[in-house]
This record gives sequence, structure tokens and C-alpha cells, in this order.
Amino acid sequence: MGQWRDFDWYLLGLVLLVCLLGVVEIYTSTHGTRLAGASLRQLAYIVMALGVMFLLSRISYHRWLAVSHWLYGACLLALVGVLAVGQSIFHSRRWIPILGVHLQVSEFAKLVIIVVVARYCSELRRVTWLDIVRLGTLVGLPMVLVALEPDLGTALTYAPIAAVGLFLGGLSWRQGVALLLLAMLVLPLGWHELKPYQKARLENFMNPSTDPLGRGYQLLQSKIAVGSGGFWGQGQGRGTQVQGAFLPVSQADFIAAAFAEERGLVGVAVLLGLYFLILMRLLADARTAPDRAGTLLVVGVAVLLAFHILVNLGMVVGFMPVTGIPLPFMSSGGSSLLFLFAALGVVMNVHMRRLVN
Repeated sequence: MGQWRDFDWYLLGLVLLVCLLGVVEIYTSTHGTRLAGASLRQLAYIVMALGVMFLLSRISYHRWLAVSHWLYGACLLALVGVLAVGQSIFHSRRWIPILGVHLQVSEFAKLVIIVVVARYCSELRRVTWLDIVRLGTLVGLPMVLVALEPDLGTALTYAPIAAVGLFLGGLSWRQGVALLLLAMLVLPLGWHELKPYQKARLENFMNPSTDPLGRGYQLLQSKIAVGSGGFWGQGQGRGTQVQGAFLPVSQADFIAAAFAEERGLVGVAVLLGLYFLILMRLLADARTAPDRAGTLLVVGVAVLLAFHILVNLGMVVGFMPVTGIPLPFMSSGGSSLLFLFAALGVVMNVHMRRLVN
């Protein structure tokens, strides 16, 4: 009973509130369509994910750190397996069907990378250039494998984990500036390696009106949905863009646009407030972690969540290119939800061990 008393119920409550908003929005977005029932599947995923979270919260995070090399090896093998035998959907090979469920391995790789980065950086006292190269290689290999699926959006989510690990590991400001300059030099070269549809996304991000019925359609409809919500919103099930089926994937990547149309500025402010409280609670748990590795684990989860939120919300209002990064705890989909609650399970274990010497 003592362990459950130390459980971070406040954090879990905030997360479940966001999940509930997501289920309601998924229902209104898919009711009466061929995707009807997606909200019930999302509820089933939440129940399953809660079980995973409670299970992982009982396992000491030190055990995960101790076997991080085995986890990393299994992660690479799984990503190679996706490229070899994974199921191809919409010209992307990202999923492995298991027991009737399509699991996206790249989602679970995020947690493995958080553990690997925490293990490596917790042992650093001063970051050397060799450390940067080593950690860059550790994170870069799965990034390349995921980018080959192709899933550049998910691959890019791994970078902030490495960046925050190096920063907390003792990265000097000179090294930070040098890395930023290097990134600026590499970006133009990376343009030539992008696939045609990825280049088209970036071009339409700059000017979506050039192809309003093609590449720019999704972004333009999203901005219309957000704007039509006004201050109070059009009301549940009354959003013209969503109910008229003008907004694609309104239950998944663009669920924030659907939510903004129905709930308006007030609803979006409440949602942002919940996300802010979740991130602040995670940082509070990081401060009370019993050791440096625990702090790095929790901060890694917080940074990844923040990156997802910023990119997804920036995407739906046209501040960032369309990348396919889901909105945490709201977008429909089992793999993302299972990963997020698995990460919360590790965070919960760190929180429950905060008073252990």
C-alpha cells in the first residue's frame, strides 16, 4: 500500500483528463463515418496502456538502465525487421502486425533511446567531442532506420532526447554553438536527400495556396477549422469542417484543429493548460529523482512530450510543416498511446523511489 500511496496520482489524473478530451473528440470526428467505433478502440487502448504503465511502475528503473545495451540491440533489430517484413501502408513501411494490432516500432524506440541516453549521460562529468560522436551514433542509427521507412517526422523526435542529455551531461556553450553551426551547414545538404513528397510538404508549408486542392489542402482546411472555432467554438458535433468531412484525419494528426473548431479559444486554452501542468509535474518529478539517471529519464520524457506538442500544434496552424507527429494522449492510435503510458510507468517508478537512498 505504501508504494501506491507514493504513486503520482496527480500526474495520472492530468493525463487521463487529456485522454478523455481525446476520446470525446475522436467520437465526434468519426461518428457516422466508416471510422465509427474509433473512440471505443481508443478507450480499449487506454485501458491496455494503463495496465502497461502500472506494470512498468513496479520495475525499478535501474533495471532498465542496467540492460540498456540489450534494449538498444533489440530496438535496432526490430527496426531492421520493419524494413524487411513490415506492413506497407500509404507507401510507408512502419508497422508490424501482432495479434491483429499494427504496432509502430518507431514509437517504442523512443523509450529505448530515452533509457540509453540517460544511461550514457548520467555517467558523464564533462562532455567531450568523443562523447558527442558516440551519443550521436547511438541515436543516429535508429534515426536513419526510421527515416528509411520513410518516417522523417518520427525520426526527428529522437534528436531532442540526445540534445537534452548532452546539455544536462555538461555540454559547454562553445560545443553547443559549434553543433548549431554544423546543423545549419548540414541542412542544405539534407534537402537533396529528401523524398519528393517530403520536399513538396516543405514547399506547400511555405505557400499552401499554390496547390489548395492537393498538397496544400490539409493545411488550409486545418487553418480554416481553427479560425472558424472563434472564442467559444461551434459546439460538440457542430464543427462545419469536421462534420462536413473537409478536414482529413481529424481524429489523428489534426485532432487539435477539430478540437479548436468545436471548443474555440477557450477550449484550446484549457487543453494547453493541462499540457503545461503535465510538463511542470514531470519537471518536478525530475527534481526529486533519487539520482542523476532518474532525472535524465524523466526530463527525456518531458522534452519528448513538449516536442510533440509544439510540432503538432504548430503544424495545425501552419507554423510548421505537416509531419504526421501525433498530439500526445489525444490523437487516435494504439502504438503512440502505449509508448506514452510505458514512459509514464518509468516516470512513476522514479517518482516512487524519490525517498529511497
